[in-house]
Amino acid sequence: MSGGPAASGGLRAALSYCVQQVRSYDYHNYLCLLHLPPSMRRAAFTFRAFNVETAKAMDVVSDPRKGLMRLLWWKDVIDKIYANKLVEHPVALALSSVLSEQKISKHWLKRSLEARINDGNRDEYAIPETIAELERYSEDTQSTILYMTLQAGGIQSTIADHAASHIGKASGLLLLLKALPHHVNKQGKIPYIPASVAEECGLLRQEGDRSEVRMGDALPDAVFKVASVAEAHLQKARELASSLPAQAAPVLLPAVPTQVLLDSLRCREFNVFDSRLSKGVHGISPLWYQLKLSWHAWRNKY
Repeated sequence: MSGGPAASGGLRAALSYCVQQVRSYDYHNYLCLLHLPPSMRRAAFTFRAFNVETAKAMDVVSDPRKGLMRLLWWKDVIDKIYANKLVEHPVALALSSVLSEQKISKHWLKRSLEARINDGNRDEYAIPETIAELERYSEDTQSTILYMTLQAGGIQSTIADHAASHIGKASGLLLLLKALPHHVNKQGKIPYIPASVAEECGLLRQEGDRSEVRMGDALPDAVFKVASVAEAHLQKARELASSLPAQAAPVLLPAVPTQVLLDSLRCREFNVFDSRLSKGVHGISPLWYQLKLSWHAWRNKY
């Protein structure tokens, strides 16, 4: 991007906006990004801010159609950015700057958006059939951020990509569980517990020609089953640690808040309605969280 002091000032404002968005809406990852090398932070904050913009598109409107329109607008924005067209939005300006300097796959941005759009288009009565569907959604929306950050850092490693895939899946699954109280509707229907798990736990109800997952005493059991899959992904990611290039470890630090959330769920006996889960950072004090994060970063572990 060029254009003298005015353009430079606009870019600085755009990047500042990205940082503030991540700090406000994705605080646990905001603290992770502070441990990245300075050369990678700008891109990482931009990707996370893009994720914030698209993740909250459906949540800040009363009419789902408006949220979908916003997501489709972002899809068009990505095409324009890759066509070197200017879009006057802080995150779009920051993305344009990052993409002008680094080769980032358009596929990852598109894949993330498509997942959000498909989720927004879902019939309100539709539920995922299997955990695999939630894993796919989690990879599309969470792992893709890590893939792009690795690309921005020039880290070309299949093993790092595999670790990022597992961490993103674990993170996405656990965040969906944490958000269940927000998504349960007035009739007590739960959208993000797979039918296969709900059936095992006796939460699946047949309403006419459709199945629904309803609130029940066995909900913690269903949450435990999904959380166990997330834990397995974290374990697989850590098994790859010894084979990773050293510079990849800071990018994979989001494994730490993912573990914190898993531990908090376990401490609350997988009751997602326990109000303590929303305290501090994933249920622990911000200071304790920062100490955990700093300890892992200092050891170059995730």
